Amino acid sequence: MQVQASIESLYHRYAPRVRATLIRHLGDFDSAEDALHDAFAAAVNHWPEHGVPDDPLAWLIRVGHRRGIDQIRRRQTARRHAHLLITEEDDEPEPQPIADDPLRLLFTCCHPVLAMPDRLALTLREMAGLTTEQVANALLQKTASLAQRIVRAKRRIRDAGVPYETPDEAELPKRLPDVLGVIYLIFNEGYSRSDGDSVVDVHLADEAIDLAQSLARLLPHGEAFGLLALMLLHDARRAARQDAQGDLVPLEEQQRHLWDKAQIETGMHWLEQALALTPIAPYTLQASIAAVHAKAVDAESTDWRRIERLYEALYRCQPSPVIALNRAVAVAMSDTPDAGLALLDALSSHKQVVTYHLYHAALADLHRRAGHLTDARHAYHNALALCTQGPERRFLARRLAELDQTR
Repeated sequence: MQVQASIESLYHRYAPRVRATLIRHLGDFDSAEDALHDAFAAAVNHWPEHGVPDDPLAWLIRVGHRRGIDQIRRRQTARRHAHLLITEEDDEPEPQPIADDPLRLLFTCCHPVLAMPDRLALTLREMAGLTTEQVANALLQKTASLAQRIVRAKRRIRDAGVPYETPDEAELPKRLPDVLGVIYLIFNEGYSRSDGDSVVDVHLADEAIDLAQSLARLLPHGEAFGLLALMLLHDARRAARQDAQGDLVPLEEQQRHLWDKAQIETGMHWLEQALALTPIAPYTLQASIAAVHAKAVDAESTDWRRIERLYEALYRCQPSPVIALNRAVAVAMSDTPDAGLALLDALSSHKQVVTYHLYHAALADLHRRAGHLTDARHAYHNALALCTQGPERRFLARRLAELDQTR
């Protein structure tokens, strides 16, 4: 049972890296995906009896590569993949993971031949290892439609002959914004799960941070630094965001001694580099907001005026109703709940916002703080109807129950 649990844990940890290396060696997504599953199936059969190998990543890649070659032979496609068979017959060294393999896969999934929705879907599925259902939920699409989108994206990459490589120095800056956006989405799904009964998917958040670190080393750009700083500062709160019962702990109630001080220092280091290069770019501004929270010794000492100003700057360079929502909450905290509610009311005409459970959760919280208990109850019910994550639902239900006790 322990080995089985270990295999499941290693799948979440290593599957994206194994997949990335197998794509490089086998030449296409589908062969690599089949080989990946064959490798883990072999692990399920082999490891319980013989133990987990010292280097499970290399073991999985080696077995996956062999199974992939077998698949190619079985499909009688040796002519198209002759170079792979020659490599196997010449007894060259077994394939090894290369540190930049995940980065190659990331840039391939985010190639300009794909429309942005395709890049997001393919990267979340192939790079981050989310299920098709999770990707569909993240992108607000039907599962069947999303599955077809992924199939078409793979076909497009194959037909266009997209090289499996990182772009050259001249091309990198043009490709960077889309890649940063995809990493950010991966981190968001790991940092705050869209569904299920856990707040955090540790492996997914770690994978996004690893990708951002690789990208920051590859391309020393302010926004690459800013995104890495943002993720590190948020992730530093990981241990305090869920209690022993698995329930969500809101920011103002978190035990700040549980925050990872070393990770906060690392995040501040990357933020300093970002501020020197891109002080008013979106990810750098968001990292600056996270830094304000990280510097506060407790919730009461949070500099909400500065957070409000940073959100104003963020909205100017990236206007969106979600950023306006966050700014409204900052205004409520720095001024009065009613001031924040006035701004939230102004957002009620945006379809993107009114179908977003956090809009109704923010509305409920500000009404609660303002003493508008009937309105707060109504908003909590709306938030619960839209929320799909277990810990968040329990938190909202607990807040609603507290209001009901005041009747």
